[in-house]
Amino acid sequence: MSVRYKTVLNEAQAMIVIEKSKFIGYIRPVETQEEAEAFVTSIRVMNRDATHNVPAYVLGEKFEIQKYSDDGEPSGTAGVPVVQMLVKEGITNVAIVMTRYFGGIKLGTGGLVRAYTGIAKEALSAAGVAEVKDMDVMKATIQYTHHGKAENAGQKGLFSIRSTEFTDKVTLEVVCDPSDTEEVKKNFMEITAGTVEFSGEHTELVKVPV
Repeated sequence: MSVRYKTVLNEAQAMIVIEKSKFIGYIRPVETQEEAEAFVTSIRVMNRDATHNVPAYVLGEKFEIQKYSDDGEPSGTAGVPVVQMLVKEGITNVAIVMTRYFGGIKLGTGGLVRAYTGIAKEALSAAGVAEVKDMDVMKATIQYTHHGKAENAGQKGLFSIRSTEFTDKVTLEVVCDPSDTEEVKKNFMEITAGTVEFSGEHTELVKVPV
């Protein structure tokens, strides 16, 4: 199944110190420009005493929206290279704010580019990258006696279990590649001796960790 786009899994932050300047990278997945701007504002408020709060965000499957600012750093040394890095890596629907507390030693233009792209990559690593794909989602209701075998089958990678509901039976919310759906159903039929009940089958965009 082709990947629609890549984004980040979770909200996260990272920190590095370069020549006594402290750089903190804040990152989160976003779906809209309003959400991105609200995130940027919240970080600026939280770090209002910082020397710089550099925002950069990219939105849209084709990177239609690209916003950034150098926030007082020399032009082209902070927000621009980070947005370029995100697009080059194919990562979108993400907002990053890179906060700098100046340590008294100037880094030069090349040093600033390396510092800001460096902290952005650290934040990306902390957040984790995911591919967003069209995946089939369905519920499989089974007997308790078959629960262990179903979980073991999910761990083999053909499908994943997103949630589990325990009532008089066990209902698993199963996620799989559309090309594997029939094989997944066959597996459940074998595991449960044909007693599985499928419901709510649909396709949705799902984040899959890289």
